[in-house]
Amino acid sequence: ATVWMHGADYDMTMFKRQFGTLPAVIYDTQIGARLLGVRKFGLGDLVKKYFDVELSKSSQKADWGKRPLSPKMIEYALNDVDYLLEMGDIIVAGLKENGRYDWFVESCAAARQRVLDRDDSKEETWRIQGSGKLERRGLACLKTLWHWRDAEAKAWDRPSFMVVPNRLLLEWSISLSEGKKVNLPNHFRPDRLKRFKAALDHFNSLTEADWPERPCSKRRKRDRDFERKVDDFIKMRDHVASELDIEGSLIAPRAVLEAIAGNEVEPKQALLKWQRACLKMAD
Repeated sequence: ATVWMHGADYDMTMFKRQFGTLPAVIYDTQIGARLLGVRKFGLGDLVKKYFDVELSKSSQKADWGKRPLSPKMIEYALNDVDYLLEMGDIIVAGLKENGRYDWFVESCAAARQRVLDRDDSKEETWRIQGSGKLERRGLACLKTLWHWRDAEAKAWDRPSFMVVPNRLLLEWSISLSEGKKVNLPNHFRPDRLKRFKAALDHFNSLTEADWPERPCSKRRKRDRDFERKVDDFIKMRDHVASELDIEGSLIAPRAVLEAIAGNEVEPKQALLKWQRACLKMAD
């Protein structure tokens, strides 16, 4: 059976964490819409585009772990999936009409495989997006707070962002590593506050030898030949993207093109078959 999702990465990650695997075929309406050249591809945007219906956002930030769900939340949840199958049919028809259905199937399969290959148990999962700007003491703080948040979320049986969002973890890590105070949310119960303070005590007890290392970024040799190759790739990508009326990053992100230009990776390893065909890169 085919499962339809929208912006499927998070849902696939949660599904895999719960069941240890994923359905054999998962199609993502967001991927399909982008391959059709749609620039506003949020679920609400697509429902408006294809059905002329405005989805309510009233329960977007509600506590979905609370039971029973209110009638408004139930309606919100139903609307979140009510249009997916019909939208999928519309998108598939458009993709087939434009000769891009195979691109869609390959892209969805690759997205599914990335989630399956991702090792969520790795020690480095605390290095969230944006952590690269932190110094070592800030990284030590982030690692400590991330593990505190993870324990809180598991005990509460809620997604971690409902304890503290990543944005706040980063802000706190910067401030606390500089010796500044942070404003904690009003909803912190006394027991959670106590555990938070215990985490801070642990962080403050760490010596410099305990701080994580900053990730080593591989420095490329950016000579004229390299820059010329990258420029040629970018020009070709942007030309093809313009002809297809899709975003250039869908064909190949700049970072991937730089890695190929620097001979760090083969096109077959970094790009899908349809992407290589667009860029006229041999298999």
